[in-house]
Amino acid sequence: GMDGAPPPAGLSAYVAVSQLLGLTLLATTGAWLGRYRGGVAWHGHLQFNVHPLCMVLGMVFLQGDALLVYRVFRHEAKRSTKALHALLHGLALLIALVGIVAVFESHRSKGIPNMYSLHSWCGMATFVLYLLQWLLGCGFFLLPRASFSLRSRYKPQHVFFGIALFALSITTCLLGITEMLLFNISDSYSRFVPEGVLANTLGVLLVAFGLVVGYVLTRDDWKRPPLAEELALSMDFKTLTEGESPGGSS
Repeated sequence: GMDGAPPPAGLSAYVAVSQLLGLTLLATTGAWLGRYRGGVAWHGHLQFNVHPLCMVLGMVFLQGDALLVYRVFRHEAKRSTKALHALLHGLALLIALVGIVAVFESHRSKGIPNMYSLHSWCGMATFVLYLLQWLLGCGFFLLPRASFSLRSRYKPQHVFFGIALFALSITTCLLGITEMLLFNISDSYSRFVPEGVLANTLGVLLVAFGLVVGYVLTRDDWKRPPLAEELALSMDFKTLTEGESPGGSS
């Protein structure tokens, strides 16, 4: 059958570009924090910097890669691909949680109020919805084996909100970058200082990563081809449901 067939032309190139962008994102975030913000530490005044680093790593890079799993591992068993998909999202959630704890701790030690900015509202909403999406995904597709009809009804929602939350995560990062620049260099930002240019570049890279991943995910002919056993399962299901209603009328 199709097993072991090469990936569609173009897919490998797009995936490679996405990974290159992802690594560049992380390097740029590290360069910004290291060069202009004093570096990263869990204790003391550098604790805040753990936040942007964790968010870019977890909510953007790892989340993006978790979404690409079904395009990259096209001929592996569905079960193991699913497990990897869930694992990467779970890892992203954990890293994001560390990033959230870092910002609350940092605010507490400096006496800065929490949760008043648009960035924080979007961020918290994204994180809570992402956790919910992950729990529902595990519940429907991974753990207790929901019925086939329930899974096929929930799947379109799962897919849509997966892409939507990825877009929201990137949007929230852009808000965070802007907020950080206005807090730290508001007086010199308008003069194209190197830190401003670097942080703006990070924003552009975030958008580029999102667009490349989004393109790979939404191209119909790049979707994972169903394996023989999956086809058999859905055929059985079709005969079963259509068999119940003679003449096709419900």
